[in-house]
Amino acid sequence: VDETPNMITLSGFSAIRRQVAKRAIEKLILDGRIHPARIEETVEEAKRDLALDLKKAGEDALFELGITGIDPKLVLILGRLKYRTSYGQSNLQHAIEVAHLSRLLAEELGADANVAKKGGLFHDIGKAVDHEVQGSHPELGYTIMKKFNFPEEVAYPTIAHHEDKPKTLIGVIVKVA
Repeated sequence: VDETPNMITLSGFSAIRRQVAKRAIEKLILDGRIHPARIEETVEEAKRDLALDLKKAGEDALFELGITGIDPKLVLILGRLKYRTSYGQSNLQHAIEVAHLSRLLAEELGADANVAKKGGLFHDIGKAVDHEVQGSHPELGYTIMKKFNFPEEVAYPTIAHHEDKPKTLIGVIVKVA
């Protein structure tokens, strides 16, 4: 908080922590009771509200794409992409668009459209955690996909979209999309 009247500036590397802070500050200002105990209580409320928002965002993306059977923990990780941006666009919206394009390209090329769609949706999943965990987002994404027992053909696009020459057709499709 600086000396600029009627303005609070939030900054930080984690989009999730910034969102928690934003929600907590908004609630505190509306309520008007700002003291240490109330701040702690409000931050916890903001975390709970944000967790519900992340879950809904992940579920909505999966519903839009007709993807089922995803572990609830991965749904939350997917929802985190809503608050991560690249070039001003939500990474979750980008992932949904890549999934749609991957499916269309796979259909045209005779590849497995469902595998391409999942590979497209999760290609940047590593960006959901790359500010909290050491490693590049392709490596982190691949690790996440393997942790949740995705087959290699769905996990590989997390790496392939940053390779010069992807090794599989699905990898090429997701990179193009």
